[in-house]
Amino acid sequence: MSWISYAAPTVTHTIDCVVSSLQSSLHNIGVTQHSHVVAIWLFFAGCGVLQLCLSSLICTPIERIWPLTSWPQRNPIAADVTYAFFVRIVLFPLVAFFEYDWLRQQLDGVFLGHSLTPPSLVALVPALVSWPLLSFCIYFAILDCSDYWRHRLSHRYGWWYGVHSVHHAEDQMTFWSDERSHVLEDAITYLWLIAVGLLIGVPSFQFPFVILGFRFVGSLAHSNTRISYGWLGDHIFISPRFHRTHHALKAAGRRSCNFGTALSWWDILFGTAKFQDNTVETGDAGAEPAMVTGSWAAQQAAGFRRMARLARRGRKAHAPRATS
Repeated sequence: MSWISYAAPTVTHTIDCVVSSLQSSLHNIGVTQHSHVVAIWLFFAGCGVLQLCLSSLICTPIERIWPLTSWPQRNPIAADVTYAFFVRIVLFPLVAFFEYDWLRQQLDGVFLGHSLTPPSLVALVPALVSWPLLSFCIYFAILDCSDYWRHRLSHRYGWWYGVHSVHHAEDQMTFWSDERSHVLEDAITYLWLIAVGLLIGVPSFQFPFVILGFRFVGSLAHSNTRISYGWLGDHIFISPRFHRTHHALKAAGRRSCNFGTALSWWDILFGTAKFQDNTVETGDAGAEPAMVTGSWAAQQAAGFRRMARLARRGRKAHAPRATS
């Protein structure tokens, strides 16, 4: 199957078998039209839900056994949970595979139509074809570096932070807080990562698993626990302690640090890492209450309102002063 090229033979065979089994099951219940597309959709939706379940199985006990803090009354998390499953079942397969795969085919067609080699790390380093796991790790690291810069820029520009602050408004941070996001920011994030993925030639089947890897590490990083990964681990992966500093109440907006998504290397390399911190309180003092405890729709509307306010403030701050 061309959509799983550049994969280890065992991985290729496993995915092929799962998709074929799903397609056979669809045939058995009378779904024959577009059964292959539906089977692939079900496969990636299943992977997304499996990632959520795995995060829950790991994070729920550690938050209960080694919690960092507790609250007399918990904020509602129904909106975060519902959105998490909606993203995994609907948006994730649609954007991370089908949209990415379609765009990649179009881009490859343009390059091949002009007798050019499509952009790809494998084309630059052909030996990577024989090392699919290594190539996946390289893709993961490059996309993580690009997401570091996306995240850092989202704190730099007021309008962008307006929607990003939906995520930062959470003052009772748990592993479900990773799912709290604005739809506009999700769109920007996917477009950003898709552009970089196309530029370096990430295979269509690998791109969704890179995204799931980000989400898995992100859910662990947002968990309400005292656990760290130790000196070495914290200098490789984003730990709960490291990322909680990013969400500190005093670090909202441009004052933040620790922008990494999965790997802490980029914060170390670009001078934004802060390890010696014991942040407990999280949130954003400038966020309106709807961002904290409102429904999903209320959070989205509040994000748009704050984006507009910060955009106007930014224009006023950069407006040229009249000379006397």
